[in-house]
Amino acid sequence: MSSEIENRLQERGVTIADVIASMQQFRVETPSWGYGNSGTRFKVFPWPGAARNLREKLEDAAIVQKVTGICPSVAIHIPWDRVDNWQEAKDHAAHLGLRLGAVNPNLFQDNEYRFGSLCHPDATIRRRAIEHMLECVEIARVTGSDTISLWLADGTNYPGQDDMRARRHRLTEALSEVYAALGNDLRLLIEYKFFEPAFYHTDLSDWGTAYTLATKLGPQALVLVDTGHHPQGTNLAHIVSVLLDEERLGGFHFNDRQYADDDLIVGSLHPFELFLVFNELIAAAGQNADQRVDYMIDQSHNIEPKIEAMIQSVLNIQSAYAKALLVDRTQLAAAQQAGDTLEAYRVLRDAFETDVRPLLARARVEMGLDPDPIAAFRSSGYAGKVALERGSASATSGYPGA
Repeated sequence: MSSEIENRLQERGVTIADVIASMQQFRVETPSWGYGNSGTRFKVFPWPGAARNLREKLEDAAIVQKVTGICPSVAIHIPWDRVDNWQEAKDHAAHLGLRLGAVNPNLFQDNEYRFGSLCHPDATIRRRAIEHMLECVEIARVTGSDTISLWLADGTNYPGQDDMRARRHRLTEALSEVYAALGNDLRLLIEYKFFEPAFYHTDLSDWGTAYTLATKLGPQALVLVDTGHHPQGTNLAHIVSVLLDEERLGGFHFNDRQYADDDLIVGSLHPFELFLVFNELIAAAGQNADQRVDYMIDQSHNIEPKIEAMIQSVLNIQSAYAKALLVDRTQLAAAQQAGDTLEAYRVLRDAFETDVRPLLARARVEMGLDPDPIAAFRSSGYAGKVALERGSASATSGYPGA
């Protein structure tokens, strides 16, 4: 353990034990679709041993939990993960030391949804989409989940294709029915995306449209921020700070990107941006500890090993979170109050450049884990085992790619 980190924390009245405890309590949800084969718009590249069904996806998620210790839940996507017996799936997850997490409806792959789902001009198609959402609500109840996570692909490709205000009214009306079915025990996380597959306008295109809809629906409707769903140059930390201040930030879908929704390993290209997001989250947590935010990964690994890529994403998220915990908030506030721009930046940069790997390794060892999760996975022989058992011609996860 770096004595420098320990000394800095002691000066602020914070102990290493406090920081390690926070890291050990931190949780990240992994996505079922990240364990199955997927591809780009042009090609699916099968990976030896990629999961072919929900049972195998849960088994892969269990090994991620085994080596990281902080990923006990798995998000599911319907119909990709639909099974005949959800109680059996829930029991199998529990047997593996997991639980089923957010339920994600699919309203973008059926032929009927070419011109939209919940926003479609045809009431019959809107009813089909609503019924699918209601099915997901029931699945959540059976599996013990408390979260419906909705990404909507609805939009238009040409001016005049549809009435944008009418589409907004249809969406509000449809989701009002779904919201009423949530009862008092479920949350609805509303995700947004700048573009794709619609290219003229997207019905839920940014945090503002998602926030407006959430406030119309009620307090159990919150905004979900996917870190790859913004125009280039968007300040994610600012969006997060506003949603936190409005108490409407429900969670994240973490990934990284170079151009658009690239679904790259979290923090692989923009680690400082990820750190700044966590800086806002840690600062807000100190002021409103009751505000719940879910941390979920949303990635579809196309050219890298499925499970190892998932583990690396978890490690990068952990690293950003740990560094944000090390920010000297008293010193930062003093610099901000004094108008010392450079000093405020230096406070953040100092925390970001701190090597937290020894701190994370100690936290894992105290949890009875290997200090290096990737090495632990590679030495387990799991990848070779499932490659032999499952082969390389696995079915796709259903994810269409970035």
